Amino acid sequence: MPVFIHNLATAVPPTEYRQEFLRDVMLHEFQGKRRTQNLIQRIYDASGIERRHTVVRDLDDSPDQPLFFHLDPGAPVPTTAYRNAIYIDASQELAVRVGQSLLARNESFTAADITHVITVSCTGFFAPGTAYALVKALDLAPSTHRYNIGFMGCFAAFQALQMAQAFCTANPDAVVMLICVEICSIHLHLDAQPDNLISASVFADGAAGAIVSASPPAASPYYRLGGFATAVSEKGEEDMAWSVGDYGFDMVLSRYVPSILETSLPVALEPLRPLVDDLANVHHWAVHPGGRAILDKVEQGLELHPEQLASSRHVLAQYGNMSSATVLFVLCHLLSQPAAA
Repeated sequence: MPVFIHNLATAVPPTEYRQEFLRDVMLHEFQGKRRTQNLIQRIYDASGIERRHTVVRDLDDSPDQPLFFHLDPGAPVPTTAYRNAIYIDASQELAVRVGQSLLARNESFTAADITHVITVSCTGFFAPGTAYALVKALDLAPSTHRYNIGFMGCFAAFQALQMAQAFCTANPDAVVMLICVEICSIHLHLDAQPDNLISASVFADGAAGAIVSASPPAASPYYRLGGFATAVSEKGEEDMAWSVGDYGFDMVLSRYVPSILETSLPVALEPLRPLVDDLANVHHWAVHPGGRAILDKVEQGLELHPEQLASSRHVLAQYGNMSSATVLFVLCHLLSQPAAA
């Protein structure tokens, strides 16, 4: 039974900073540490990012409650509880905006038709959760089934889409709203460890979602979910990690990730071959833009033309890495292009 993504929607916080401005802020934070400053300069200048959005407003002219910058001398580092309190408010606001946009732009379904809500996040926790907030704010039926995919990182949107496909295959009347919301910036660590400097240079905040159903969409273009495949690399377990610390979540994103991806790419693609006659005939690739070097390695490894990754590079440049939400931004941008019509 075919299952379709009827439409997608995205949302970002209103606060936006240019990448070169953020680079200069970090250079100021590490003034007098020449080696660290040189590393910051190289990381930011080669990031492929032009701007990022964040809920952190420390760098505005009149910050209300500074989180990382403009703190009084000797001020304590924000605790995980303090950061998570920001997540609770910001994640609900962004998720509701995405849900409202999905319903407003959908020609087939209204709020009364939604049967399942799937939320995705790895940057915060609370109960009863974002899905409950969506049911209330969007006036969904009290019988709406609610699910949350937590702490699975950047690839979790694929898990949500696969879950939505399974629901719609099992019940042709199911209409699934899935929303990924990530508030990455609240977990900034101002220290000179290279992994933390890399994380600080790429991560940003945003939310994105989709409505999925087995009913054919009333409007085009749209996506049909054909199949899913996955593969696990034996390398990289310690190079990409996410754990809860006392002062925010501790992110490990090492400089070796692009090289690990390069060597693992053939193994990762093997499960896709039964789903696609010839990978060379795939014209558009929605690759998670974890960073510029990652996209470069994918482009080189698959011998792709630059335009085949244009949407991924556009999202990286305009939004940075928003963890699980990012690939839905890519799918949304790709669908808006004339070639997708």
